[in-house]
This record gives sequence, structure tokens and C-alpha cells, in this order.
Amino acid sequence: MRQKITLKHIAKELDISISTVSKALKGNKEISEDTRLKVKAFAKLYNYKPNNIALSLKNRKTKTIAVIIPEILHHFFAKVIRGIERVANKNGYQVIICSSNNSFDREVINFEMLASGSADGFILSIAKETLQNQDYHHITETISQGMPVVLFDRVADGIFCDKIIVDDTRGAQDAVMHLLAQGSRRIVLLTTVDYINVGNLRTQGYLRALKAYDLEIDETLILKIEDVDNCEGEILSFLEEKEFDGIFAVNELFAVLATKAVRLQNKSIPDDVAIIGFSDGLLSKHASPTLTTVSQHGEQMGEKAAELLIHKLENQQQGLEEYRTIIIDTELIHRASTRE
Repeated sequence: MRQKITLKHIAKELDISISTVSKALKGNKEISEDTRLKVKAFAKLYNYKPNNIALSLKNRKTKTIAVIIPEILHHFFAKVIRGIERVANKNGYQVIICSSNNSFDREVINFEMLASGSADGFILSIAKETLQNQDYHHITETISQGMPVVLFDRVADGIFCDKIIVDDTRGAQDAVMHLLAQGSRRIVLLTTVDYINVGNLRTQGYLRALKAYDLEIDETLILKIEDVDNCEGEILSFLEEKEFDGIFAVNELFAVLATKAVRLQNKSIPDDVAIIGFSDGLLSKHASPTLTTVSQHGEQMGEKAAELLIHKLENQQQGLEEYRTIIIDTELIHRASTRE
């Protein structure tokens, strides 16, 4: 029995990217005619069948929602999934959960697989590599063929669909203002590289808070981290070289690692250094000391995402499509890493 051919197989055999294969099969003019013909000829030879999303939608409903997240073990995403499942199950829908592992190729493959008839719509937080590439063709083409998509947390302006976000800038600004109100003036920012939109927005909040106190921006106190999974040594080295009395970290991991680094310097938290993180997960609650943090209300975000998608699925109408962006308020949770 001949093995079923996938996008990944075609890309490997022709030594091109999965994105190029996907675009070529759909006749995207970004791809040269020679490459389009080569890909389609290979697909025909091996009987590859690209998805026909529109036909699938017309013929049947699966009552299943596909959720694609960047990290399967992240506490924030676990909360979002809990909210999605609560609303989905209440409305008679099942949920399929996939992880892109922050990979662009994996995200494309997940879309290709699930849009072929496994699900009626998508709830997605965009992978880091996809944001870096700024290639959203797999998402926009899915939407254009009639399958609704709801983005949450990591979104992109160039994708026209419903979105659920938190006010990252305001949440970060409130956190840094709290540090400033307690007397911190040399506040370190531990953030991500600029193409990660949530990190960028939280960086803007940090800058706004300093400006509100008429403080000069000291770029030497800002660390932009590329490799989030292997950043402990980078954070430790950075903090060893700085004089600071406060730290704002744009995610929970950075905050926990910063706490460890500060304690290695024999500094007291919060007396010598006050620390605030972002995303109120298990690490923040069980760190030593426990971490003051900005809560994103992940379950509420998941509930709203599911409500928007189910509304789209059950009220599909002809004519001009209208999209909504719902902003969830953040909340500063006070714990032992800052003074009251």
C-alpha cells in the first residue's frame, strides 16, 4: 500500500519549504510558475489531495473545534484550554488540541491536517516562528475558504478575524508604576525580541511608566531574550553586571529566573530588589518568595474565544464579514516579591 503523501514529504523531496509547497498547490502568485508546476506535478504523480475546506463545510459539520497553541505544557495555555472546553462542551462541541511547538512548519501542517475534515473552526495562538516569518498564508487562506478562525494572545494585524487579547501595554505599565510607587528607580526589563508582539507591547508599557515618572530610559537595563528556553545563564550574567532596585519581567519564567539570580547575589527581595512578572501561573505562586504578577485571566480568554467561534459557526451569513477584537482586563496580583 502506497504511503500517504503529505506537505512535509513533498517539501523534503523537492528541497523547498512547507510554506512554498502549500502556496504552490493553491496557485499563489508569490511562487514562481516553474516551482508551482513542479510541485503540482509531483503532487499529481503521488496522488496528493489538497484540502477543499469550502466543500467540507458545505457537506457536513463535525461539531469539533481545533485549538493550536505554541506550548502544550505552559500554565497560561492550560488555563485558556480549560475555558475553551467549558464553553465548547456546554454547546455540544468537542475540542482537538495541537501544539505548534512554536514552529511555523508544524503550524502549517496542523492547519492542513485539521482543515481537511477534522474540525469546523480554529482557535489559535500564533507560533513564534510564524510571527518572525510574518507568513500567515495558511491562516488567511483558511479564513478565505469559509472556515472561521479566532486568534488569542499572540495575534497579527494582517489577519482579519475575531481576536481575544489582553491589554498587555496597560498591564505592564500598571506593574512598573507599582514598582516606581514603592521607590524603585533603576528597573531592569527582561523582555523578548521585538517580533514577539506580546513582549513588544509589554515593553511599551514599561517605557510609558518610566516616562510618566519623568525618568530617562536607560537602554542598558533592558535585556531582549531570543532563546526563551535556554536563557538562565543570559539573565544571570546580565544581572551580575547591573545596578538595579527593581525588575519587571514580561513572562513568568523570566521572573522566576531573575529571582534566582538576585538571591545568588545575596540581595533581599523585596527590600533590595522588588520583582514583578507577567502571567499568574504555578511558578509565580510557588516561587520563593512568591511573585507579584500580572494576571491575564486565561480561562476568561478561552471562554470568550470559544463563544466567538461558536457564534460564527452557528450564524454564518452571506455578505460582508464583521470581526471583533475583545480586550480582557489584566489584574496585578500582589505577593511577597514586592512591598505592599
